[in-house]
Order: sequence, then C-alpha cells, then structure tokens
Amino acid sequence: MLSFIVVALLAHASHIQCQNLLHHKLNIIILAGQSNMAGRGGVANDASTGVPTWDGVVPPQCQPNPSIFRLSADLAWVRAREPIHADIDAGKTDGIGPGMSFANAVLTKEPDFGPIGLVPSAVGGTTINEWQKGEFLYEQLVKRAQMAQQSGGVYRAMLWYQGEADTVSQEDAELYEGRLKTFFNDLRSDLHAPTLPIFQVVLASGEGPYIEEVREAQLNKEKCTI
Repeated sequence: MLSFIVVALLAHASHIQCQNLLHHKLNIIILAGQSNMAGRGGVANDASTGVPTWDGVVPPQCQPNPSIFRLSADLAWVRAREPIHADIDAGKTDGIGPGMSFANAVLTKEPDFGPIGLVPSAVGGTTINEWQKGEFLYEQLVKRAQMAQQSGGVYRAMLWYQGEADTVSQEDAELYEGRLKTFFNDLRSDLHAPTLPIFQVVLASGEGPYIEEVREAQLNKEKCTI
C-alpha cells in the first residue's frame, strides 16, 4: 500500500512539473534519423537467447535532468530519461542515443538556457527516401515538431544521424545528396523555421559498400547547407 502511495505521489509531482513547463519558454530540439539516433548504445544480443537486449546502464552525461523533457508517442510532455526513443522506435530494442547527452551538455554550458523539450522521431533502418515530404516518417516528424511548438516552445535545433541504410545501393548513395538537401529544405519550410540549425553526424560506418559516397554527400556543405 505504501509503495502504491509513493508511486502515485511521484506521478502527481511529475504531472505538476510538466504542467508548470507550459508556463516557460520551451527550447525544442528535434531528434531524427535512424538507429544511431534512436539509440543502440548498450544494446547487444543476449548470449543465451540471441535476442537484442539493453544492459540498462545510463552514463553520467545521459542521466535525467529536471529541465529536460521529451514528447512521448502520444504527444504528452514527460520527464526525459533513457531510452529516449522507447515508444517511438517501436518494435526494436533501444538503448542510449545522443539526445540526452546533447541536452545535458547544453545546460552544463548554459545553465540559464531554460527547459529543453526533446522531440524524438528517429526510426532504425530507415533510408533518406523514407524521410521525404509526403512519406509517413516526414509527416510524423512535422506533426510532432508542430505539436511541441504549440506548447509555447521555440525551435532551437535538429540533431540528424542517418545514412547507413543508404550505403547498400549504389543508386541510393548517388541520390543521397539531393534527397538530403530536399529533406532539410522542406522541413525548414514546413516548420516556418528557415534558419533552423541542423547538426548532422557524418557516417563512420554503414550497412553496405557505398559509405564514402554517402559521407561525401553529407560533407558537401555547398550543395547541402546545414
């Protein structure tokens, strides 16, 4: 009975804190891409079952912070904690990603930055073509970002980590640069945020033989402004 009361009080306190959040300017940071953004840190196949399992270890830089929130799959603000994408990258085993460490680093450097609202939207195994306007992932991303802004927030940045799935096919690798540029331009336009900073992680590995082609496309800042 006592444990039930404690859980209820904690849930109530969290609800009050999230409600109070709406009275402050929320700094929105969008998280998008594929598995590395969704979070695979600490995930490995279980030795006995072969099933991917997260070890549950949360590094110090990824620990919860009372000023960091996340937009859940049902579009509610909740306290952010790893795995950030647990209810977004559905059907997969999620672990540690770059979202929490980035948000904590911002608050460490700028203590008066204000509350941060993470908008997890990454899905593992996806190609850049699946993030084009009109596709489900793109429309879902825009919907979630707009809902976050309606909470009284302001777009601060998007973290983008994707490309491994586009290293399998030569055609996809060759078309990557144009598709990436279109995605960034469409997103900024649809969010009415023409100067939205986009922090892109350049590939160090991939699923296929065309890693260098995709890396070159990501590094080509003249044609794909970040």
